[in-house]
Amino acid sequence: MVFDPLLAGGLVVTGVFSACLGLLCLTVLQKDKRPGAGSIFLEKGNGAEFIFDGKILIDATPAGRSLLPKTCQNGAAVWPGLLSYLEQRFDGVAERFETLQTDGVLMMSSAEGQESQPLMLRAELRGGVTRVSILDADAPKSAQGLDPLTRRAIRDELAQLRSITAKAPLPIWRMAANGDVIWANARYLDLVAEKLGDEEDLTWPLPKLFATPNDTTQATRREKLARGADQKDNWFDIVQFGDETGQEAYALPADSTVKAEEGLRAFMQTLTKTFAYLSTGLAIFDQDRKLVLFNPALIDLTGLSPDLLTKRPTLTMFFDAMRENSMIPEPRDYKRWRNQITDIEEAAASGHYEETWSLSSGQTYRVIGRPHPNGALALSFEDISNEMSQTRRYRADLELGQAVVDAVDASIAVFSAAGVLVMSNAAYSVLWGHDPAASIGNEGSISAVCNYWREATAPTTIWDKVEDFAAQIGPRELWDGKVRLSDGRLVYCRFAPLAGGATMATFQYCGSGSEDNDLPYTGDSKMVG
Repeated sequence: MVFDPLLAGGLVVTGVFSACLGLLCLTVLQKDKRPGAGSIFLEKGNGAEFIFDGKILIDATPAGRSLLPKTCQNGAAVWPGLLSYLEQRFDGVAERFETLQTDGVLMMSSAEGQESQPLMLRAELRGGVTRVSILDADAPKSAQGLDPLTRRAIRDELAQLRSITAKAPLPIWRMAANGDVIWANARYLDLVAEKLGDEEDLTWPLPKLFATPNDTTQATRREKLARGADQKDNWFDIVQFGDETGQEAYALPADSTVKAEEGLRAFMQTLTKTFAYLSTGLAIFDQDRKLVLFNPALIDLTGLSPDLLTKRPTLTMFFDAMRENSMIPEPRDYKRWRNQITDIEEAAASGHYEETWSLSSGQTYRVIGRPHPNGALALSFEDISNEMSQTRRYRADLELGQAVVDAVDASIAVFSAAGVLVMSNAAYSVLWGHDPAASIGNEGSISAVCNYWREATAPTTIWDKVEDFAAQIGPRELWDGKVRLSDGRLVYCRFAPLAGGATMATFQYCGSGSEDNDLPYTGDSKMVG
């Protein structure tokens, strides 16, 4: 083989030149490398790219991270967020990702009609690492500004916000620092258009539907919007927020609230008018035990001044004022009684408080406590002095009548129309040797009394006739007869009808000189004319 010096020199020169060129390229690459970048993506692409190890995010381009919600930027939470974004643009993308293990590569385009500019999705699985790329098919690569996908995300969010405000059923508007309306949603503009005439047009700045308060710190207020003679006025709760650049306001419909409040006021007026005609004093305390409602009768019965009652006194203050007016029973230990107000409150709250107050003035009050909804408490005061007087008078009359009957020598027993023993005197107890109420039973029927008489006398048919006489309906005539007691004494019996179907039985010993005392009594009786 012949050595060629020229060829050898050329090879040496070529090698040196190649080495220099390699060093130069390496220097250029080192200069273009982003300093301090922890990402494996060396430059921005034309779309969003993600690298997953299984479903754990390893890295993503800035454009990719901009597509994800702020709450899922790292770790396993990224994959569900990415799928949520893709499913809105690529039909069946979740099912296609399940086939990536076998296919290795996934290519999809966005659904027709959902995007003004189509998107391309590419996913590739290599060595257990999945690379997902989302590309804007038509947009050229931009060296400056936002990448196309970020612009698309901003555009989508802006469209959603515009749709939300446009479809909001309540007026929303923004005011400049000087109070001019510089922006409004569709509902606000509809209300403005209703107030404009046929030949009027919208002007700038927009007309004001609601007054601008002098105090801009007032966050909430209620205003009425007049809508013309043929339409019903509307009420709104205005919620306002702002800073030095301007204010945002929201008008929440309040027609239902105003209607409910008006109904409540009307109901309270009706109750007040109704309570005004009651003779029973009424005091209603709320859950904090403050007086919220009372009627004029309470003033008349308690003697409390209207000024005190309108100041909404507490339950304790209410009873203290009544004590000063001597309208409660004066206790021996007032401090102890005042502590018992808590017991009164608890008893009334459970619906078990009812007492009769006998006042030093001679009046008698019936006090009743009843629970009301939401923890309220109602006390009623009723003057029952006349009722108590009638009861005492009736009781006195009964006692007097009983005293008169006890003063009679003859034994007397009175039965009602139903055949129940209602009265007997002391002579009766002495003659028959028993107290009818205690010995015969609670019912005290004429049958039970006649059975006792049968046991205490010789056999006779008089007691059968007595039972028939007491049960007889219609006109009856007085009759009498004689019976002999077990000790041999002879008793004269007289049975007389009384008003209302009642029956009176009278018993008296026969004289000791009578011939009948020496003969056995046969049980015969005769009518007395």
